[in-house]
Amino acid sequence: MRIAIASDHAAVDLKATLRDHLIELGHEVADLGPETADRVDYPDYGYLLGSVIADGTADYGVALCGSGIGISIAVNRNPACRCALVSEPLSAALAREHNNANCIAMGARLTGIDMAKACLDAFLSTEFGGGRHAGRVEKLSNPPA
Repeated sequence: MRIAIASDHAAVDLKATLRDHLIELGHEVADLGPETADRVDYPDYGYLLGSVIADGTADYGVALCGSGIGISIAVNRNPACRCALVSEPLSAALAREHNNANCIAMGARLTGIDMAKACLDAFLSTEFGGGRHAGRVEKLSNPPA
């Protein structure tokens, strides 16, 4: 799979760990930055992640900031993205199974390394359930006028 990963300064270390984990699993990974813990604005990286999901450069995205909240909001500004903030493997799996999420977000200040890996593994190993969920997901991409 082609996976893009981005963070803000608060999550640079977690981003590096998850990037390496994904590479070890055999995925093609695009690290969108930042490279250092120098202060940056999470919306810039969330918008960048959203754009590579929307244009098909990456199949899935991983968004990280201190809480995961701000960067997930930024990613979700792109109508092609369904970014779910997750905190444990069940929510990560349900984000894929029920919502066909193409991005997950986590908070580096709230989620430990082992839990973040478990969330990522659950997300990537779960397929979209389709069926009754398909119409609901379609509505997420096409809100009423």
